[in-house]
Amino acid sequence: MEKDIPTALGSLRVRVDGDGPATAVLWHSLYADDRSWDGVAPALSRDRRLVRITGPGHGGSGSPSRPYTLDDCVVAAAEVLLAVGVTDAVDWLGCAWGGHVGIAFAAANPERVRTLAAFNSPVQALSADELPRVRLLVRVYRLIGARGPVLSGVTSALLSSRTREADPDAVSYVQECLRRLNRRALLTAIRSISLGRPDLRPLLPRIPVPTLHVTTEDDPLWTPQQAEAAAALMPRGTSRVAAGGHLTPLESPDETIELVRELWGATAR
Repeated sequence: MEKDIPTALGSLRVRVDGDGPATAVLWHSLYADDRSWDGVAPALSRDRRLVRITGPGHGGSGSPSRPYTLDDCVVAAAEVLLAVGVTDAVDWLGCAWGGHVGIAFAAANPERVRTLAAFNSPVQALSADELPRVRLLVRVYRLIGARGPVLSGVTSALLSSRTREADPDAVSYVQECLRRLNRRALLTAIRSISLGRPDLRPLLPRIPVPTLHVTTEDDPLWTPQQAEAAAALMPRGTSRVAAGGHLTPLESPDETIELVRELWGATAR
């Protein structure tokens, strides 16, 4: 089932699959959409009812005409859950942006989250080295859109060299997403969610649920050492290193399924 749900951040495209005994919320990375979960959704929908949210300004979702925050995304996620009739605790799966929303959601509503898996979700704000690169991307994208250096730069940032060489479908997917995005909506998202992202480390000790931080050796934005340090700040945090780049659920679906089921199984024991 796919539907558009009105929220404080505009109409969000939501896909609901599966009929498991519990609900999992899936929120994707910046520059992508809910299709980035297609490789894992069929397997995970046998265990959970999946609520796949496409974030504002992406895919079929609308976009607010103003900057917004992770807290605004948390409110929107709560509105989606209310609209689809979910009132009990959920298992949250987030990639990059989706992991950030999950961290903020779990910190604000610990009783509403059963487990949290954050894939490739740096908890620190952008560093002094990273900020100029993102600002340059914003300036070039504003001028030329999803072409040339923007297209190649974002593709290289999101996908590992192995994926770019061996998986043309993944490359085509990322580049199609970029070309389809409304320029003004994406610029608002980058400024709000990337340039405007706060340091999330103060939130981590407030999250009591089992939490898994996943990174990869090929993700320059989120190293295994950083993921391990984030997990150490949490009462029940762990970290794992997977294969791929910045989009683990897209690049390594089998490993993602295994990690998620391991996390869900641990809570059942």
